[in-house]
Amino acid sequence: MIPPAFEYARPASVDEAVRALADAGEEAKVLAGGQSLLPLLRLRLAFPELVVDVGRIPELRGVREDGEALAIGALTTHHDVIHDPLVRRYAGLLAGATATVADPAVRHRGTLGGSLAHADPAGDLPAVALALDAELVAVGPAGRRTIPAREFFLDYLQSALSPDELLVEVRIPKTEGWGFHYEKFQRVAQAWAIVGVAALVRRADGHIAEARIGLTNMGSTPVRATAAERALAGADGPEAVARAAEAAAEGTRPSQDLSASPEYREHLARVLTRRAVLTAGGMG
Repeated sequence: MIPPAFEYARPASVDEAVRALADAGEEAKVLAGGQSLLPLLRLRLAFPELVVDVGRIPELRGVREDGEALAIGALTTHHDVIHDPLVRRYAGLLAGATATVADPAVRHRGTLGGSLAHADPAGDLPAVALALDAELVAVGPAGRRTIPAREFFLDYLQSALSPDELLVEVRIPKTEGWGFHYEKFQRVAQAWAIVGVAALVRRADGHIAEARIGLTNMGSTPVRATAAERALAGADGPEAVARAAEAAAEGTRPSQDLSASPEYREHLARVLTRRAVLTAGGMG
């Protein structure tokens, strides 16, 4: 299909991009890698008056250390995230989960910031950001602000970004020494996850000292499986992990669609949480 007509701007800096967004108000969309926005335009599910292409703003790319965190430019592609040595060392869960996103063509064009700003609960990376306790940095006319991932995702395809704000950076606390795994179930390769589980596990003295679990496609936003996290504290083997994983779906509101019923998604959340935690904890 052919997208609706729109004006097009290609700013050369973050300040220029913010001014363009502010001038257009709620009638603008940001184009990063385009892997989420372009399908919406072609299907005429979005009708922006202005598309602001930030693809040529160099300051939005790259990975750097900043104390106990990694600062990743919002325009950094999935491919670059997967292969960056800092990400692989300090945020292995992000690298591993990103490697499962779509296909190589999408991973070479799609961006970390674009995926998070799109706020699709069926996307893999929002749940990963929750599990990693990430922070998202936005710039708008009022300046720069930092939004915790737990406050960023508001509803289906809705984030805490204002229409005149641009996501510029994703900050990931270092998790070197933690075990990690991303497990998802999908109908066919490259399809959206019916359910996904992002698991981080820190072990001490032969048992799980702390676990963080992010769930994909278990509600209108990505969610943390807090009941399972609490139950996993002190788990010392596969049987204890299996018992704790039974709490994975507590507090979730999975949807009904052509792929699965809510009950089936709840079942998958329990099964995939057990698998992900066992793998992350080296007990599988």
